Parts: sequence; structure tokens; C-alpha cells
Amino acid sequence: MADKKTDYGLLIHYEYCTGCFTCMIACSQEHNWPAGMAGMKVMEVMQDLPKDKAYLAYIPFPTELCVLCAGRVKKGLKPACVQHCMANCITHGTIEELSKEMKGKKRTVLWNPN
Repeated sequence: MADKKTDYGLLIHYEYCTGCFTCMIACSQEHNWPAGMAGMKVMEVMQDLPKDKAYLAYIPFPTELCVLCAGRVKKGLKPACVQHCMANCITHGTIEELSKEMKGKKRTVLWNPN
């Protein structure tokens, strides 16, 4: 049974991220930080493909400021980035649960703050 902060994390299924940046904004607002400062960032990656085509991906990733919204979670709420993710591609839970959920899924990242 998970009872330590280190037992929790985020599963980011970035294949479905649309690059809306809502996770960043929600985090900034939750912690009353200035614009551009957040526990979540979204990286835009452009990959050149054959035949003059390109693939654009958005990859949300936690920064060193992320504390998994400990205050919200303590109240039984989801972290702000999870709550407001419009593509529903960020999940919060125990590392054990999240690692099971990511099996067989492409383009996922399991993040633990410690």
C-alpha cells in the first residue's frame, strides 16, 4: 500500500497531447506563480519524415517545481495539471498503478518526483 510521497507520480501519455498548454497555466495559477513559471512545461518537437512530411509532437513534462499539488491531493483532489488537461493525457496515481496502466501503450512517460 502506498503511503509515501515517493510512491506517487504522473503518467503522461503524450501521444494525445494537443499542445494547449492548459497544464502549465493550471499549475501556475494553482501556485500563484508568474506567467512562464510552472511545475509543468510543454515541449514542442518537430520530426522530419521522408517525402517532405513532418511530425509535430507536444510533450508535457514536470519541472523541478512540481510537488504533485500536495495540498490538492491531500484534500482528495487531482493535481491541477491532471484536472485541467483537455486531452486527458496526464494521470496521477501510485507508481505501481501507473506502471500497470502504461503497459502496451506507446509514447508514455512515468514520472516520479524523487
